[in-house]
Amino acid sequence: MSQHQAVASAKKPISTETTIFRILLMIGLCHLLNDSIQAVVPAMFPILEKSKGLSFTQLGIIAFALNMVSSVMQPVIGIFTDKRPRPYALPIGLSLTFIGVLGIGFAPNYGLIILAVIFIGLGSAIFHPEGSRVAHMAAGSRRGLAQSIYQVGGNTGQALAPMITALILVPLGQIGASWFSIAAALAVVILIYIANWYQQKLLASSYKQKKSKHAGVKQNGVSKDIKKALALILLFIFARSWYVSGMTNFYAFYGIKEYALSIKDSQLFLFAFLVSGAFGTFFGGPLADRFGKKTMITFSMVAALPFSLFIPHASPVLAFIFLVITGFIIMTSFSVTVVYAQELVPGKIGLMSGLTVGLAFGMGAIGSVGLGYIADSIGLHSMITWLGILPLFGFAAFLLPSDRELQNEAKER
Repeated sequence: MSQHQAVASAKKPISTETTIFRILLMIGLCHLLNDSIQAVVPAMFPILEKSKGLSFTQLGIIAFALNMVSSVMQPVIGIFTDKRPRPYALPIGLSLTFIGVLGIGFAPNYGLIILAVIFIGLGSAIFHPEGSRVAHMAAGSRRGLAQSIYQVGGNTGQALAPMITALILVPLGQIGASWFSIAAALAVVILIYIANWYQQKLLASSYKQKKSKHAGVKQNGVSKDIKKALALILLFIFARSWYVSGMTNFYAFYGIKEYALSIKDSQLFLFAFLVSGAFGTFFGGPLADRFGKKTMITFSMVAALPFSLFIPHASPVLAFIFLVITGFIIMTSFSVTVVYAQELVPGKIGLMSGLTVGLAFGMGAIGSVGLGYIADSIGLHSMITWLGILPLFGFAAFLLPSDRELQNEAKER
């Protein structure tokens, strides 16, 4: 018995580390603040449509500018910081966001609005890969739970967009966006503390050992099977992001037109969708730990399909209920896809985070422009109806390697 305990205690420092919830909660809070600022941009769409006379296509281009800058830069920053981690990039990134959110509040014309959202996009691009790395470093053995805590902060921030519109932007108008510079300043202060912890963690021998353990990944590259699995995961993210982007950016207009809702009431429908999505993000990680990552990834789209198809044809009450169900189910895979990709290619935490989360923004950006054009061309009702079939792409997840195959692949490396 004592021999068994001695073996277990000898293995504990290597296989299991303490989960540092203090850091996870702080980086999750910063993720909430960062993404709530990003959420100000689509939340302003009804305001900008009236005050600036913008079309759906122009609104889509604003979303494109925000999300495409973030998505293109995230993998680039991830590659750079995988080689040379930069702890103080976190507060620097949120400082750019601070400039951007002040700019969007006072921008007098369409061109300066685009410039302001580019600053917000750059700040987000810097924050997300490094924020995911902090969550990974603080996770210990609970990677799924750690990513859920981190990612739910972001989804909660996005879910605040309808409330931001109803409580701040509707009464204050465009200038109300500038108030969110306070949130950016708070995030900068917290991230300075996290950056100090991050710097100390990099110097710790345990983290250096973990880093060297995966050093062979760069030299050996990845197999064709891993590349195929990555392609499938990216296809999955493509479909999920287009759907969520379409609902986030345009469903409020749909509610106003089809159900004769006020701007405030339409934002409540969107709020329900996004809040349920935040809950789905949080529970997705622990559920994946129990039932498997592939199972949760597949479930998140396939199970959402019936509800997404019926939403455009439902009464207002049923539509509200279906929005809650769909938001929860479809977002259970958000944190899981990040962990799945990171385990596909160990040692590339920043790159995989940049690809999965960054691609989500990028696909949402392309989707915003495309769906805005479709709405202008064939009508908002038809666009929302066709949007409901996107979860069909979730069937591609059946082709992903199982969790057991993923573990065997990691052992072979």
